[in-house]
Amino acid sequence: MSDQIPEPPEVAREVFTGDAWARAEAFAEMLAGPGVVRGLLGPREVPRIWDRHLLNCAVIAEAVPADVRLVDIGSGAGLPGLVLAIVRPDITVTLLEPLLRRTVFLEECVESLKLDNVEVLRGRAEEFAGRREFDIASARAVAPLDRLLKWSLPLLREGGELLAMKGERAAEELADAEPQLRSSGVQTAELTSVGHGKVEPPATLIRVVAGRAPEGARKASRRKDRASRGR
Repeated sequence: MSDQIPEPPEVAREVFTGDAWARAEAFAEMLAGPGVVRGLLGPREVPRIWDRHLLNCAVIAEAVPADVRLVDIGSGAGLPGLVLAIVRPDITVTLLEPLLRRTVFLEECVESLKLDNVEVLRGRAEEFAGRREFDIASARAVAPLDRLLKWSLPLLREGGELLAMKGERAAEELADAEPQLRSSGVQTAELTSVGHGKVEPPATLIRVVAGRAPEGARKASRRKDRASRGR
């Protein structure tokens, strides 16, 4: 399978510098080998590992501040969270994933790549609301924005940011989520793009800055949490 991995484009060496280069190459091999065998990546994606997956995820680092705690929600095969950990050793990354076979793969990758800025956490985002707090939440192809807000905002500190990778429907999703955005008390929500001159087309992100939910929404959330614990 690894024979199908294309040669990395020249721009990859500009994005993955220093120790990140060897780690990126090793991660590409793991995605194309065990990742495909275990069903975490489709076989047809192997020829596009560099441009569609590694580079497309790495450029998100442009939107990530220095020295932050980042949670990658529904991390799957480690895209984008593990790639961000490779390219940004200054940040700490939590790969949050509910499925065992995926967390096993992620743990193997972290150990093999010798990434000491990564932890793998098995579970759903809602299980850690109020228990863990992060500066940044990332997500790729996890859920529509309205649902993603429900999962990510309780994990973010006030002023923290959700960076959701989206495709052609990004503007539509942002508009559809307007009621959820208002009720959640977010500070701002906007479209942005990263990776200009590095990936084509540039990667589209929905960037949401968390605020404080209105008091009524917080009370409703607490009631819901108490009810769920009582079941």
